[in-house]
Amino acid sequence: MSQALATQAELYARFRALHERAGAFIMPNAWDGASAVLLKRAGFEALGTSSAAIAFAFGRQDGRAAVSRDEALANAVLLRNLTGLPINGDLEDGFGPAPDDCAMTVEAAIARGLAGLGIEDTTADPSHPIHDFDHAVARMRAAAGAAKGRILLTGRTDNFLQGRPDLDDTIRRLVAFAEAGADVLYAPGLPDMDSIRAVARAVAPKPINVVVGPASGPVSLDALAEAGVKRVSLGGVLYRRAMAAVVEAAERLAAGDIAPAVPRLLSADIAALLP
Repeated sequence: MSQALATQAELYARFRALHERAGAFIMPNAWDGASAVLLKRAGFEALGTSSAAIAFAFGRQDGRAAVSRDEALANAVLLRNLTGLPINGDLEDGFGPAPDDCAMTVEAAIARGLAGLGIEDTTADPSHPIHDFDHAVARMRAAAGAAKGRILLTGRTDNFLQGRPDLDDTIRRLVAFAEAGADVLYAPGLPDMDSIRAVARAVAPKPINVVVGPASGPVSLDALAEAGVKRVSLGGVLYRRAMAAVVEAAERLAAGDIAPAVPRLLSADIAALLP
């Protein structure tokens, strides 16, 4: 990490350039200082935060407004300060139902040095999990008005994650978000490559993000790029993989087997990457 951190404007320009060059790229999601510096060491050019990982690390539910704007942004700032990389904030519903809430979140993300952020059409209310169409678009329009030319805005619909597997409505929302000014479009949980292709065609020439790949199973980065994907994020996948290692080690420890709990990664390996 360089001694002088890049400015927010410089990080935004670097992040936007990743979306404008040929081919697709992977943007993994970190959740703490160690995961961030290890991902930087692996050569990634930008990182995302993970609302699920942050919430679970705090012992809270994801997607239920259990993590505050300040807590989410503080996590993003930690990743930025340690890596010097462009950070894309997973900022859920914009921390409030109103369009002004979304605009305030965008302004706060810019002030804290983020290069990008995502705003979802979720409500944090399990009984009515997705904002009605017109309101969702108004929220995105307000976010885009605040973001324009200063931070990369991802417009996201969570239909498929919230029990609403309606591809037509998903595309309708993403097209409206693009027209409202979102820079990148994202619908996690798309079932197959055909639906990914349909989304990419609908919002072109704006780029799309997918999380890992289609719900039918992971495919190669080249296959996703051929389908029109620009950015591949990981969401909470790496965090869950780390927790799976904890579960495996715990099961072996509980059986009295200590050796499998000892990792090849040393504390000194991580410490060497920290300031």
